[in-house]
Amino acid sequence: MEYWPGEFRHFNPPQQLPSTETLMTSRSQSNDRSSRRPGLTRRRFLRGLLYGTPALALADSLCLEPNWLAVRKLNLAGGPPQHRFVFFTDLHHKGDRKHLDALVQTINALSPEFVCFGGDLIEDAEHLPDALDGLQQIRAPLYGVPGNHDYWSHADFNIIREAFAATGGCWLLDAVAEAADGKVQIAGATCMKPPQFTLREDVRRIALLHYPLWIEKLGSHTFDVALAGHSHGGQVRLPLIGPLITPFGVGRYDLGRFATASGPLYVGAGVGWFYLNVRFLCRPEITVIEI
Repeated sequence: MEYWPGEFRHFNPPQQLPSTETLMTSRSQSNDRSSRRPGLTRRRFLRGLLYGTPALALADSLCLEPNWLAVRKLNLAGGPPQHRFVFFTDLHHKGDRKHLDALVQTINALSPEFVCFGGDLIEDAEHLPDALDGLQQIRAPLYGVPGNHDYWSHADFNIIREAFAATGGCWLLDAVAEAADGKVQIAGATCMKPPQFTLREDVRRIALLHYPLWIEKLGSHTFDVALAGHSHGGQVRLPLIGPLITPFGVGRYDLGRFATASGPLYVGAGVGWFYLNVRFLCRPEITVIEI
């Protein structure tokens, strides 16, 4: 017999084929093993939650919440409101005109009688002209007070005063202005010294502060509402804990509404950011207030 290259020279007969009973038993055992493989068990779910939650929280705090403006509503009228206005604070304008224009557009869409600002227009004086140009597009009188960053940046308060006046409002340095055709008084504090306001009794009264803790330095004055910023709400807040950190001048008044001897105080979360553009459970906000 001849053999061609590559052919096997030895022939091994096949082993005995397994019986049908053996094949069925093997398949049954394989199916049993497959049925015992765990799917989404409680342990796997908890493990996925443990590993996935920090990633989702990080994505939310860096990408979603910092650009997700909230419009809050605060009704202090106790009945049909007589006045409706918008409050925002802590712009910290850094040259992002798109962000500023979107903010102004949102405010204008709410059609407020007037607008109150709680301080910190900028961090660097070079951004002041652009910030004021954007804010002058608000179609309502704008009243505001300085924040610590406005002082630290050596912003020209005369230019700010002119810009606010051009809207029909006022830049308030321990001073009182009338709004809503004289039916509302807005008292603005610099938070540099305890203010001495002269207020009427026959009008609605609003206090504008930058540091929330200064609500305790208004003496015997009472207001329909006092408005403050500075805290940014902490920017990062944890359930059952609150803000991870707050700056000086905040005290217990970190975010939201508080009852005080001078009347209700509302502390806004701010629309800008300081140091890190990160927020968690603390969206940037503007607030529609009715008194």
